[in-house]
Amino acid sequence: MIASMRLSVLLLWFGLAVVPAARAADRLIYPAPEYADDARYSDLIEILSVVIDRTTPGFGPATMEPAKAVMNEARYLNELRDGTGVTVVWSSTSVDKEHALLPVRIPLRKGILGYRVALVARDNLPRIAEVRTLEDLRKLTIGQGIGWGDVDLYNSNGLKVITANYENLFGMLDAGRFDLFPRGISEAFAEQAARAQQFPNLMVEPGLLIHYPWPYYFFFNRTNTGLASRVEAGLRMMMRDGSFDALFRKYNDAWIQRADLAHRRVIQVTNPFLPPATPLDDPTLWFDPTSY
Repeated sequence: MIASMRLSVLLLWFGLAVVPAARAADRLIYPAPEYADDARYSDLIEILSVVIDRTTPGFGPATMEPAKAVMNEARYLNELRDGTGVTVVWSSTSVDKEHALLPVRIPLRKGILGYRVALVARDNLPRIAEVRTLEDLRKLTIGQGIGWGDVDLYNSNGLKVITANYENLFGMLDAGRFDLFPRGISEAFAEQAARAQQFPNLMVEPGLLIHYPWPYYFFFNRTNTGLASRVEAGLRMMMRDGSFDALFRKYNDAWIQRADLAHRRVIQVTNPFLPPATPLDDPTLWFDPTSY
């Protein structure tokens, strides 16, 4: 006892007293915006921020920052898989993706990204107005970003797809390189408005709605189970206290109303890449257009 006390006194004297090690802060490094005013993922970044706040008491400190380099989605996913940069990525799911990465199976935006309206060139409206079936849709060409999960889905349904870097797609659509640029309800109107001066011929097509089940999750490196557990815990806290739905309404309600879903003709597209573990049987997780 006396020897132990003497050792403690000596350690204190030399500033070497043993204290519990501080827990290293979790790092959430997420995909960087692709251009200066890129606000497409503001809701997901805000969700991550709220998750950190909710989980700090139980999980300790955390930091949040965008990746230093701008990449397309395919490169971000590869970087996440290899553990070489980003620590969280948002993306649609598939069997292959869930094999390579660790998903948190809570659909971001409540699956609303599976309801697609389309940006089109105004002078192409008469042709698109004739589309009533999937077979009709196959006569058109769809534009998509490089590495987007929708590309394989459209191809698997016999639809023709042209891919390019995201920002180039608007000019290509305006030039007639393809016919439709399907976008999420919360994306299309904002993207059109942001480019109205540069491409005044582009508009949101008023009558067509393409639908397919499209869960969109946060993904993590398969070894980073601690960070995945933290984010899932925070998301479930948000679901219980209503803040998850509140953020959904904040970012989507105006666009849902503007899209006028009830008066659109719906083309159903199948998703053959949907993993068996997709929580389709939990209606609380999903957007229901009949409730708007």
